[in-house]
Amino acid sequence: MNDDHDEFDDDEDELPQGPSKSQIKRDKLALQALAERLAAMPRAELERLKLSEATWIALDETPRIKDPRARGRHWKRIANLLEREDMEAVRQLMEGAEERERETNARHHALEGWRERLIGEGDPALADFIEQCPAVDRQQLRTLVRAAQRDTERGRPDAPRKLFRFLRETMDAVDS
Repeated sequence: MNDDHDEFDDDEDELPQGPSKSQIKRDKLALQALAERLAAMPRAELERLKLSEATWIALDETPRIKDPRARGRHWKRIANLLEREDMEAVRQLMEGAEERERETNARHHALEGWRERLIGEGDPALADFIEQCPAVDRQQLRTLVRAAQRDTERGRPDAPRKLFRFLRETMDAVDS
Protein backbone atom coordinates (compact mmCIF):
# COMPACT_ATOMS: atom_id res chain seq x y z
CA MET A 1 0.00 0.00 0.00
CA ASN A 2 2.91 2.32 0.71
CA ASP A 3 4.22 1.68 -2.80
CA ASP A 4 0.95 2.88 -4.35
CA HIS A 5 1.08 6.03 -2.27
CA ASP A 6 4.67 6.69 -3.36
CA GLU A 7 3.69 6.24 -7.00
CA PHE A 8 0.90 8.79 -6.60
CA ASP A 9 3.32 11.31 -5.06
CA ASP A 10 5.73 10.84 -7.97
CA ASP A 11 2.94 11.54 -10.49
CA GLU A 12 2.05 14.73 -8.65
CA ASP A 13 5.63 15.98 -8.89
CA GLU A 14 5.65 15.50 -12.66
CA LEU A 15 2.56 17.70 -13.28
CA PRO A 16 3.50 21.05 -14.82
CA GLN A 17 3.29 23.84 -12.26
CA GLY A 18 2.11 27.09 -13.85
CA PRO A 19 1.06 30.29 -12.17
CA SER A 20 -1.88 30.01 -9.79
CA LYS A 21 -5.28 31.46 -10.64
CA SER A 22 -4.65 34.15 -8.05
CA GLN A 23 -1.34 35.09 -9.66
CA ILE A 24 -2.94 35.23 -13.10
CA LYS A 25 -5.66 37.51 -11.71
CA ARG A 26 -3.08 39.79 -10.04
CA ASP A 27 -1.18 40.01 -13.33
CA LYS A 28 -4.36 40.91 -15.24
CA LEU A 29 -5.26 43.59 -12.67
CA ALA A 30 -1.75 45.02 -12.90
CA LEU A 31 -2.08 45.20 -16.68
CA GLN A 32 -5.43 46.96 -16.32
CA ALA A 33 -3.88 49.52 -13.97
CA LEU A 34 -1.06 49.95 -16.48
CA ALA A 35 -3.64 50.50 -19.23
CA GLU A 36 -5.21 53.31 -17.19
CA ARG A 37 -1.85 54.95 -16.61
CA LEU A 38 -0.89 54.68 -20.28
CA ALA A 39 -4.20 56.21 -21.38
CA ALA A 40 -3.51 59.21 -19.12
CA MET A 41 -0.05 59.83 -20.59
CA PRO A 42 0.63 62.34 -23.37
CA ARG A 43 0.50 60.80 -26.83
CA ALA A 44 3.99 62.10 -27.66
CA GLU A 45 5.44 59.89 -24.92
CA LEU A 46 3.42 56.86 -25.99
CA GLU A 47 4.54 57.16 -29.60
CA ARG A 48 7.99 55.98 -28.57
CA LEU A 49 6.49 52.58 -27.74
CA LYS A 50 5.66 51.53 -31.30
CA LEU A 51 2.31 50.06 -30.22
CA SER A 52 0.16 47.99 -32.56
CA GLU A 53 -2.65 49.65 -34.48
CA ALA A 54 -5.28 47.83 -32.40
CA THR A 55 -3.76 49.18 -29.18
CA TRP A 56 -3.68 52.72 -30.60
CA ILE A 57 -7.33 52.46 -31.62
CA ALA A 58 -8.29 51.29 -28.14
CA LEU A 59 -6.29 54.08 -26.47
CA ASP A 60 -7.84 56.67 -28.78
CA GLU A 61 -11.35 55.44 -27.86
CA THR A 62 -10.74 55.98 -24.14
CA PRO A 63 -11.97 59.61 -23.81
CA ARG A 64 -15.33 58.74 -25.40
CA ILE A 65 -16.16 56.06 -22.82
CA LYS A 66 -18.01 57.63 -19.89
CA ASP A 67 -19.91 54.77 -18.22
CA PRO A 68 -17.85 53.28 -15.36
CA ARG A 69 -18.77 49.68 -16.25
CA ALA A 70 -17.90 50.23 -19.89
CA ARG A 71 -14.66 51.88 -18.83
CA GLY A 72 -13.80 48.80 -16.74
CA ARG A 73 -14.35 46.56 -19.76
CA HIS A 74 -12.27 48.97 -21.83
CA TRP A 75 -9.31 48.67 -19.43
CA LYS A 76 -9.58 44.88 -19.71
CA ARG A 77 -9.53 45.16 -23.50
CA ILE A 78 -6.44 47.37 -23.48
CA ALA A 79 -4.78 45.04 -20.95
CA ASN A 80 -5.36 42.11 -23.32
CA LEU A 81 -3.84 44.09 -26.17
CA LEU A 82 -0.87 45.11 -24.02
CA GLU A 83 -0.05 41.44 -23.39
CA ARG A 84 0.97 41.25 -27.05
CA GLU A 85 3.16 44.37 -26.91
CA ASP A 86 6.84 44.82 -26.02
CA MET A 87 6.44 45.04 -22.25
CA GLU A 88 10.11 45.93 -21.69
CA ALA A 89 9.64 49.18 -23.63
CA VAL A 90 6.41 49.89 -21.72
CA ARG A 91 8.17 49.22 -18.41
CA GLN A 92 11.02 51.59 -19.31
CA LEU A 93 8.58 54.32 -20.34
CA MET A 94 6.65 53.99 -17.09
CA GLU A 95 9.83 54.05 -15.00
CA GLY A 96 10.92 57.23 -16.78
CA ALA A 97 7.50 58.82 -16.19
CA GLU A 98 7.58 57.83 -12.51
CA GLU A 99 11.08 59.28 -12.13
CA ARG A 100 9.98 62.59 -13.69
CA GLU A 101 6.95 62.65 -11.39
CA ARG A 102 9.17 62.06 -8.32
CA GLU A 103 11.47 64.88 -9.44
CA THR A 104 8.51 67.21 -9.99
CA ASN A 105 7.10 66.39 -6.55
CA ALA A 106 10.48 66.88 -4.87
CA ARG A 107 10.89 70.23 -6.60
CA HIS A 108 7.39 71.31 -5.55
CA HIS A 109 8.06 70.34 -1.93
CA ALA A 110 11.37 72.20 -1.98
CA LEU A 111 9.63 75.34 -3.27
CA GLU A 112 6.94 75.00 -0.59
CA GLY A 113 9.70 74.64 1.99
CA TRP A 114 11.38 77.83 0.78
CA ARG A 115 8.08 79.70 0.84
CA GLU A 116 7.31 78.57 4.39
CA ARG A 117 10.84 79.44 5.53
CA LEU A 118 10.71 82.87 3.91
CA ILE A 119 7.33 83.64 5.48
CA GLY A 120 8.25 82.21 8.89
CA GLU A 121 11.89 83.26 9.30
CA GLY A 122 12.02 86.42 7.20
CA ASP A 123 15.46 87.98 6.65
CA PRO A 124 17.66 84.98 7.61
CA ALA A 125 15.82 82.75 5.12
CA LEU A 126 15.92 85.59 2.58
CA ALA A 127 19.71 85.73 2.87
CA ASP A 128 19.94 81.93 2.41
CA PHE A 129 17.74 82.04 -0.69
CA ILE A 130 19.71 84.94 -2.20
CA GLU A 131 22.92 82.98 -1.55
CA GLN A 132 21.49 79.99 -3.42
CA CYS A 133 20.04 82.12 -6.27
CA PRO A 134 22.22 85.23 -6.57
CA ALA A 135 20.50 86.37 -9.79
CA VAL A 136 17.13 86.77 -8.03
CA ASP A 137 15.45 90.18 -8.06
CA ARG A 138 16.06 90.94 -4.37
CA GLN A 139 13.74 93.93 -4.22
CA GLN A 140 10.81 91.98 -5.65
CA LEU A 141 11.57 88.99 -3.43
CA ARG A 142 11.58 91.16 -0.28
CA THR A 143 8.33 92.82 -1.32
CA LEU A 144 6.65 89.48 -1.97
CA VAL A 145 7.90 88.01 1.33
CA ARG A 146 6.56 91.00 3.32
CA ALA A 147 3.19 90.80 1.53
CA ALA A 148 3.03 87.02 2.10
CA GLN A 149 3.76 87.51 5.81
CA ARG A 150 0.94 90.07 6.11
CA ASP A 151 -1.52 87.93 4.13
CA THR A 152 -0.63 84.83 6.15
CA GLU A 153 -1.42 86.70 9.39
CA ARG A 154 -4.75 87.79 7.90
CA GLY A 155 -5.54 84.32 6.53
CA ARG A 156 -5.43 85.38 2.88
CA PRO A 157 -3.83 83.07 0.30
CA ASP A 158 -3.07 85.59 -2.49
CA ALA A 159 0.41 86.86 -1.59
CA PRO A 160 1.77 83.43 -0.54
CA ARG A 161 0.66 82.10 -3.94
CA LYS A 162 2.39 84.98 -5.72
CA LEU A 163 5.53 84.30 -3.69
CA PHE A 164 5.39 80.60 -4.65
CA ARG A 165 5.03 81.47 -8.36
CA PHE A 166 7.95 83.89 -8.12
CA LEU A 167 10.11 81.26 -6.40
CA ARG A 168 9.19 78.69 -9.06
CA GLU A 169 10.05 81.09 -11.89
CA THR A 170 13.33 82.00 -10.21
CA MET A 171 14.32 78.37 -9.73
CA ASP A 172 13.31 77.56 -13.33
CA ALA A 173 15.60 80.36 -14.54
CA VAL A 174 18.46 79.04 -12.39
CA ASP A 175 17.98 75.47 -13.69
CA SER A 176 17.86 76.59 -17.33
